[in-house]
Amino acid sequence: MADSNTPLRSIFAPVRALFVGDASAGVLLILVAAAAMLAANSPLSGEYRDLFYGDLAWTPIAKLDDLHLWINDGLMAIFFFVVGLEVKRELIAGQLSDPAARRLPMVAAAAGMGVPAIVYILVSGGGEYSSGWAIPAATDIAFAMGVLGLLGSRVPASLRLFLLTVAIVDDIGAVMVIAVFYTPTIKLAWLIASIVVFGLMIALNRMKVSVFAPYILLALVLWYCVLNTGVHATIAGVLAALTIPMHRADGNSMLERLEHGLAPWSAYLVVPVFGFANAGVSFAGMGIEALIDPLPVAIAAGLVVGKQLGIFSTIVIAEKTGFAARPEGASWAEIWGISILCGIGFTMSLFIGGLAFPTQPLLIEEAKIGILTGSAISAVMGFIVLRLTTTHPLAECNDRGVQPRKV
Repeated sequence: MADSNTPLRSIFAPVRALFVGDASAGVLLILVAAAAMLAANSPLSGEYRDLFYGDLAWTPIAKLDDLHLWINDGLMAIFFFVVGLEVKRELIAGQLSDPAARRLPMVAAAAGMGVPAIVYILVSGGGEYSSGWAIPAATDIAFAMGVLGLLGSRVPASLRLFLLTVAIVDDIGAVMVIAVFYTPTIKLAWLIASIVVFGLMIALNRMKVSVFAPYILLALVLWYCVLNTGVHATIAGVLAALTIPMHRADGNSMLERLEHGLAPWSAYLVVPVFGFANAGVSFAGMGIEALIDPLPVAIAAGLVVGKQLGIFSTIVIAEKTGFAARPEGASWAEIWGISILCGIGFTMSLFIGGLAFPTQPLLIEEAKIGILTGSAISAVMGFIVLRLTTTHPLAECNDRGVQPRKV
């Protein structure tokens, strides 16, 4: 029972913390994933599948003939556009602009993509599963930062920045993987058209055009051209973002204004809609053997074992060899916890899973099981490790009546 002198706001502070700051987007993704699973395994499962996979009565683009395609190829281009804006800002004026500061996150992210892929291949045995090697290589920024948000300020700022930077570099790698390894055929005429449009957007940048309209118009044209090349259409989002100028003539940041305007829509609409459309796994007709098939086990192993092994060992080696110092003020236990959280691969892993097995719906469903299982284990395990091992005080606002404490 709470003391009568304790402000009422302090009683509800842990609940409020779920829906403000870093935690809210991650909590929303958890709720969306749970809702999708319930919908896919309820009496409404038929309606759920018809909603996303049923043929549309009318579509302006013949290739996008169901809502699922519009979400994955169209709506997700906004998510990738925001990722591209974030990457450009970090490269020019953020953490990635300093060669010394980006050294550790970049090698950690590379190991955090390579080791999970190796673990996946070793566990799955390759063969028909080999095209899914990149599924456990991604880290979900919103989900991982959401778990950190639940911990308040227990985790030092240096580790938060490290996780964010690793996830950004991870996204760059995932975009490159999608462009190079998941593009079966390329239509040359549409590729040339895409290059021309992209060149026009670069020209706008060089001419210091500082109004949004021409960039947005050409970005839509670029998306349509890339959609028809055979390269996944969402790559257009990243390319278009790289052409947005950092600053206007008046000195204000055009890129940051656009990023801040779109980021909430991406986090609270685009990604949740994508998650609801893609996370619904139907267990109808699946026995327990489906849960322990090589594919879901390999993906879960890549996320849970491969991610933390690759990232944590890289940080240890970097510090021991003098290549780079570990994040300032962070203990090895905290670094281990952050490495585990990098195994949350929800959004990008689901996206790559659909590209890896485009004509094998059963394998896509099994991949979803592995992604959700591995991400959930990484989230819970990482939270527990950080909650039990951190030595940093929990800084709360004084008006909540909560005193700093240590664990």
